Amino acid sequence: MSTNGSSTPAPTELKVLMLHGYTQSGPLFHAKTRALEKALYKALPTLSLHYPSAPLKLRPADIPGFSYSSADAMDDSEPDSWAWWRRKDDTYEYAGIEAGLARIAETLETEGPFVGVVGFSQGGCAAGMVASLLEPGRREAFDAREKEGGLAYPASFAELRHPPLKFAVSYSGFGAPHEMYRAFYEPKIRTPMLHFIGSLDTVVEEARSLRLVDACEGKASGKERVVYHPGGHFLPTQKQYVNALIGFIKESYADTVGDGEEEKVEEMDVPF
Repeated sequence: MSTNGSSTPAPTELKVLMLHGYTQSGPLFHAKTRALEKALYKALPTLSLHYPSAPLKLRPADIPGFSYSSADAMDDSEPDSWAWWRRKDDTYEYAGIEAGLARIAETLETEGPFVGVVGFSQGGCAAGMVASLLEPGRREAFDAREKEGGLAYPASFAELRHPPLKFAVSYSGFGAPHEMYRAFYEPKIRTPMLHFIGSLDTVVEEARSLRLVDACEGKASGKERVVYHPGGHFLPTQKQYVNALIGFIKESYADTVGDGEEEKVEEMDVPF
């Protein structure tokens, strides 16, 4: 309650979409990001993280390195593994991408509005796509590319009423290389995007991640946001990398994000 007797407005809830990687699920990604979630909620009390699961159920044959043990052979159960799409190895086309994007659009519609998106691996690629699809003028870019064999603007987003995102974050993400997906990246993604790349990542090579970096407008303007960490294919939770994320979110949404117990963004030692 304020001193003049008027009520203080409740802080605005800032919803962030969390997109898991290939073979994961929303609950599994949530479990793996508990430490990150705790740090974010401490620094940004109005933040709310949402973890949908992708719609495509993966078979054991779809999972790299998966093999049945003798016990598995006696059990009909399958791994709880999901994907936003399946890559066709021979062409790099993404089978089921329309269904994956439709699930995300459904989450935006039913749980939104969202201010940002964070994705890991395949989810990092999807995060860039979602940010792109919600930008003004993107449908016209898709319409022009469709005439040349490109992907049509997803129907699920054509029917969606959701504002552009304030920010996007990719951990070990990548840009889609096939020509049919060029409309996601041309014109370049204008939504501010932060990229985390593991120097020891052998699952998503640096060149694939840099394809997404190059597809963002920040690259040309000198405001690209790239953070390297000395690890592999995972979300780093050491303080300097968490601070980089917190600082980026505060910078992207400084007017309403509010401060918690962490340092102010200008006091943070962030690696970019």
